[in-house]
Amino acid sequence: MNMGRFQRSLNKLNEYTVEGKEVTRLAYSREEKRAKEYIIKQFEHEGLTVKVDAVGNITARREGTDASLKPVAFGSHIDSVYEAGQYDGAMGVIASLEIIRFLNEENITTERPLEVIVFTGEESSRFGIATIGSRIMTGRLNLVESGHLEDKKGITLKKALEDNHFNIENYHQAVRTSADQHAFIEMHIEQGPVLEIENKDIGIVHAIAAPLRLSLEIKGEAGHSGTTPFKYRKDALAAAAEIALEVESAAREEEKNGTLATVGVLDINPGAMNIVPGSAGMQIDIRSVSVESREKVYQKITDKIESVSKAREIEINTSLLTKEEPVDLSDTLVEAVEEISVNNGYTFKHMNSGAGHDAMNMAHICPTALIFVPSVKGISHNPKEFTHLNDIEKGIIVMKDLILKTACNEAGNLK
Repeated sequence: MNMGRFQRSLNKLNEYTVEGKEVTRLAYSREEKRAKEYIIKQFEHEGLTVKVDAVGNITARREGTDASLKPVAFGSHIDSVYEAGQYDGAMGVIASLEIIRFLNEENITTERPLEVIVFTGEESSRFGIATIGSRIMTGRLNLVESGHLEDKKGITLKKALEDNHFNIENYHQAVRTSADQHAFIEMHIEQGPVLEIENKDIGIVHAIAAPLRLSLEIKGEAGHSGTTPFKYRKDALAAAAEIALEVESAAREEEKNGTLATVGVLDINPGAMNIVPGSAGMQIDIRSVSVESREKVYQKITDKIESVSKAREIEINTSLLTKEEPVDLSDTLVEAVEEISVNNGYTFKHMNSGAGHDAMNMAHICPTALIFVPSVKGISHNPKEFTHLNDIEKGIIVMKDLILKTACNEAGNLK
């Protein structure tokens, strides 16, 4: 693998960002559009046929020797959270590009066609809904029903699509089924500290935790901070604080089952030092590979919301943003990743993913694999996010070997 070329391509991709905001490349933004234009040119330069579907997913196809066979797909996403790092998603896309370059340089052909997929809108940062592109591709999202969702500037998802020349009514044209895909493979940074701490080269993912996300609108009453006694206050921030502490407490009790919960958004209004907060907006993320454990946390949080509302005489409106199911990945591909890691002399760890990925949606239509490489100090969604180049190269080699094995028609049935 030409890792110098990989690094240059990754650096170039990450130049497409909001100026002065580290890597900020939100879904359906101008920056994501320019990044897509760059990556399309790279695939076209390698002789791939590139198509953009009805919601912005990119598919770059390299033909195999037997066009009648279903393709092996691999890839990730290039949109980011606010002020992100350089590796989340983008690394997997550039790794896929490097594999294509390697196959071309070595004149390696495959029986099955290969498809690199660059998904749109994987991150939930802009509209509060994650994996938009892969959910639509796998028939798991009615985009029209989500078109009203707004970003921080009040721009709806429907308007963002229109600004990118997509008609929200045509989203169904992007749907694929099991008849369209033989397998999907994604390589990603771990976004956690386990591989580094345990000194493992490769994470072999068995299952992906499913998020349950809530949005709360807490309606208190603004008042003068110096003249409103506590017994007359309807402090929206104080109510939010009680709920936030319950989120942490409830999740800690279930952490043994791999369950985590986070208050990631808390907006306070009017937002002045001398005003009792009159309203608050809160977003809560609960995730686990165990539905039972996740539901226990969810129930405790909803009970707390009800009790806080009654005790403080504050109206709290709760909306369920998303409620996904945990996803098991392909046993056959898990075994293949282990075999490939052993053959290459790489250490590995069998593990689950607490973070959601496009792979969790693709697993609903075809056998799917998710390969992790270490994250330094486990830092992610942060400008300090970093993965060593030699760790990335090991992940690319494992993914390349898995692609070649899976793209051979004699590889057998996957499950």
